[in-house]
Amino acid sequence: MAESNSPGITGYASYVPRYRLDRNEAAAATGDTARGTRTVAAYDQDSTTMGVEAALAVGGQPADLWFATTAPAYVDKTNATLLHCALGLAENVPAYDLGASVRSAPAALRAASRSGGLAVLADVRDGLTGGADERTGGDAAAAFTFAPGPVLAEVLGTASTSAEFLDRWRLPGELGSTAWEERFGQGEYTRLAARAVDDVLKAADLPAADVDAVAVAGPHGRAVKAATGSLAKQTGARADTLDLLDLVGNAGAAHLGLVLADLLDRAAPGETLLVVSLADGADAFLLRAGEALPGHRAGRPGLRDALADPLAVGYPTYLLWRGRLDREKPRRPDPVRPSAPFAARNTAFKHGFVGGRCQVCGTVQFPLPRICLRCRAEDDFAEVRAAGGRGTVVTVTVDRLAFTPSPPLVSAVLDLEVGGRVQIELTDVDPAEVAVGDTVMLTFRRLVTTEGIHNYFWKARPWRFTR
Repeated sequence: MAESNSPGITGYASYVPRYRLDRNEAAAATGDTARGTRTVAAYDQDSTTMGVEAALAVGGQPADLWFATTAPAYVDKTNATLLHCALGLAENVPAYDLGASVRSAPAALRAASRSGGLAVLADVRDGLTGGADERTGGDAAAAFTFAPGPVLAEVLGTASTSAEFLDRWRLPGELGSTAWEERFGQGEYTRLAARAVDDVLKAADLPAADVDAVAVAGPHGRAVKAATGSLAKQTGARADTLDLLDLVGNAGAAHLGLVLADLLDRAAPGETLLVVSLADGADAFLLRAGEALPGHRAGRPGLRDALADPLAVGYPTYLLWRGRLDREKPRRPDPVRPSAPFAARNTAFKHGFVGGRCQVCGTVQFPLPRICLRCRAEDDFAEVRAAGGRGTVVTVTVDRLAFTPSPPLVSAVLDLEVGGRVQIELTDVDPAEVAVGDTVMLTFRRLVTTEGIHNYFWKARPWRFTR
């Protein structure tokens, strides 16, 4: 196992939503054509919930948390504190948002790598109806923990270059980005990437020929492809992450995390990995895969495993989920605005799915009670945390009358792996395929948004992946 006196990668995970949008269906809205599909966050997902999904798979107690996204669920309010609570981090662990630019992603990785922290990169990519950004974007998340000592990948060095030039921009409140003519941006990025790569190789005292794999991420597709080809030629290394642009789409701030996770998913111990981010400059990361990497991957789903078993979503439904079309409201009272004091008092259960195990008889209950339902013991419970854990479907109901943004509403009673039985809503499911005995996983989702307040809670989704 690789040893490092400075923090290296000790855990990582990627997440892509299950839903896929046919790019050609979106392009048809403007009379164009396109090939392939892009990943789509479900109606109950945003950058925060996807960040929680990726970070839960990493675990641990980092020194700090850095959250990067170009699509924050809130502005003014810190979104990272919600991840902090959902992950069950200690109160004295600071949590920070970095955004709202694509370059927030390498900033989060650099900050976490220096402090022994957790970097979470997540994004929901949008664009004008039928436009290129909408078709070529993708929604995803990735998370990385850093610490000194035995590591999965040692950070050999980092280097950055910065420059002010108009490549891609979006004014606050605008749906789509504006981009300058591609050749101009490609020329700037070619120069900046070459300087950052030269600097990181010199700092690590490593010849280019010793690099085994390269990957480049950034919102400028032409520059990314050109830089990938140039680096592959310069180093003789393999460069096989460009197909993620076809399989996922360009995931904005999350895409750097995706290409890094994809390299780690397939790297052999001792290999040297070069990852470059192109966004208003260039950021280069040089890493060496550790001996523990194959063992860490065993039994864990990788990024490409997660691309299996998709669910199709039609373009009209996608537009409804994105809030771009108005739909008829249900003939029932609007949801009540969530209460901030109530949420604060119950945040351990609401955001962390914390219950209690009776210290007398061992019965598990959710939320944490005062009285045991079995032995009637009072205030004698140990905390039990089920967030991100698994459960088994005991019974399931498909409700076609209850309102949901994506009907029908599917509800189930679960026996949780940690103990206890709960009723919960299922998501990311085909109602016709849900069955008693299915294994599901608790997932953090947005129930509803009322008067500008997102009401977050836990649902369950299918446990789909084995390795």
